Formats: sequence, structure tokens, C-alpha cells
Amino acid sequence: MATPVILDVDPGHDDALAILLARADPRLDLLAITTVAGNQTLDKCTLNARRICTVAGIDDVPVAAGASSPLVRELRTAADVHGESGLDGPAFGTPTVDVDDRSAVELMRDVLSAHHEPVTLVPTGPLTNIALLLRTFPQVRESISEIVLMGGTTGRGNTTPYTEFNMTVDPEAADVVFRSGLPVTMAGLNVTHQALATDEVLVRLRELGTPLARTCVELLTFYGTTYQEQWGLSAPPVHDPVAVARVADPSLVRCVEAPVLIERQGEHTAGATVVDFHYRTGHPDNARVAMDLEAEPFWDLMINAVHSYG
Repeated sequence: MATPVILDVDPGHDDALAILLARADPRLDLLAITTVAGNQTLDKCTLNARRICTVAGIDDVPVAAGASSPLVRELRTAADVHGESGLDGPAFGTPTVDVDDRSAVELMRDVLSAHHEPVTLVPTGPLTNIALLLRTFPQVRESISEIVLMGGTTGRGNTTPYTEFNMTVDPEAADVVFRSGLPVTMAGLNVTHQALATDEVLVRLRELGTPLARTCVELLTFYGTTYQEQWGLSAPPVHDPVAVARVADPSLVRCVEAPVLIERQGEHTAGATVVDFHYRTGHPDNARVAMDLEAEPFWDLMINAVHSYG
């Protein structure tokens, strides 16, 4: 049976690919898409989710807007990476996919309460919506199978020297999630930087010859340009689909158990994921930490997903 999932996103170029993969892979049953402020403001991220659903023809999955700011901090966005729209590159028309009247947290509650089996949450942006769900509706915990998130890192960061963007935006929400006692899998920068959209990947997408594939090439071309400018990388890492791939096919992403603590106080390290491989802190394991990606099968999965839309 397909794994039921709720995808919580802040599109974002890599979030766009995560949406496509989550809807296309037959091993996943995408029940809802929720949005959160992160890569851009909430309004822009929600519009971008609607844009991607429209160009892909995803009109049977409810989309709901969530938190417009972190739990206690001011919002910081990533316009330097994703552009002023949050999804710069392609020329999108007016989206035809509407937004659900419920908030993201209400939609998640309703889906979790109504579904006949536990659901996997896949957040690929700041963890604000997930923290609010756990705080506001604690009764849904028993309906959550696991949380498989994109965020954090076992090494160097991309926002400060030691912090990844999603965790930096809302460390307090991340702390709630990692202390929740629920099964958590963290796909951080150390593994997502193994998912590089190389020239070969772009060629394979172009060869599909579909409108959606061309949109993906335009997205990755813009995204690649900003990664070259910001970090000098010749190919951009597509972070968010790695978390989706882990749910669809766990064999693609090797994980290890470890304690993961969230730094909330440091002037330069707030949002750091302290992965305690050697158990120096005395804390027990509370997460699976992704370490290695089977990159070639991952890209086969991603390109097949785009191709499946026709």
C-alpha cells in the first residue's frame, strides 16, 4: 500500500521538485500540501505551491496556507537564492488551483484525524507549522507515523557557518519537533549536497520534451545560477526531494540513529543541529540522521516522476 503523506513546503525551487515527486511516485499517497513562510513570505510560498500544482495538473490535493512567521522570531527569507518571487525563472500564468479555507494546521489535523492509518509528515521548510500542530492539537500525535524533514546538517551550514536555513529561520519550532518523542528522520545538507542537478541531469530533463520538464529546466537553471554566485558550486543541490525520496524508497538514503539537539541561544549558531554521534551530551537517540544518498537512482526517480506527468 502507498504511504500516506502530508507535504509541508515553502516553495522554493527544490520544494517545487519535492511536490512533483510526492504526487507522482506510486508508493506515496499525497493527502495534502501545506505552506509555511521560509524561502519567501507566506503569500509568495502559497502562490508558488499553487503555480506548481497548476502546471503539473495536481488539482485533487488540498493546499492550505500556514504560519506567516516563526514562533518567536522575525522572518528571514532566501530571496538571494530563490529570487523575489521565491520561484524565479519560468514565466507562470495565473494558477487555477485554489487555497483551502482551513489553515495549514487545521487541514493537517483534519487529514490526520480522518485517515484510517498513521500518516507521514514531510516538512521541507521551517518547522513552524509542525510545531504548531503538535502544540495545538496534541491528540493527533497517535495519527503521525513519522516526521521526515529536510533541514539541519551534520557539518557546515549554508546560512551561518554552522546552520542550515530551515533551522535558522525557526530554531524554537525545530526544538519542539526534535523533542516531541515522535520518530524523526533528518535529511540535512550533508546528504542533500549529494543530490546535484548537474548538466547531465538538465540534459535528461530537456530530452523529456514536455512542458513540465521545460519548466523544471528553467527552475534549475535559475537556481543553479544563484548557487554559483553564492557558493561557487557548479551544480545546485536539490535538497527537498531527498526527504520525499527517503519516504518513497528508504534504500536510497542511508541513515544512522543519533541524538540531535537544536541550539537556540548562540549568536552565530542559533538553529545549529547538534548531532551527537559520540554521545557526549548524555542524551538518547531521538532521530535518524541521513548520511548517504544513492544519487543515480535518486535522479532516475526524480526524472521518471517528471516524465509521468506527460
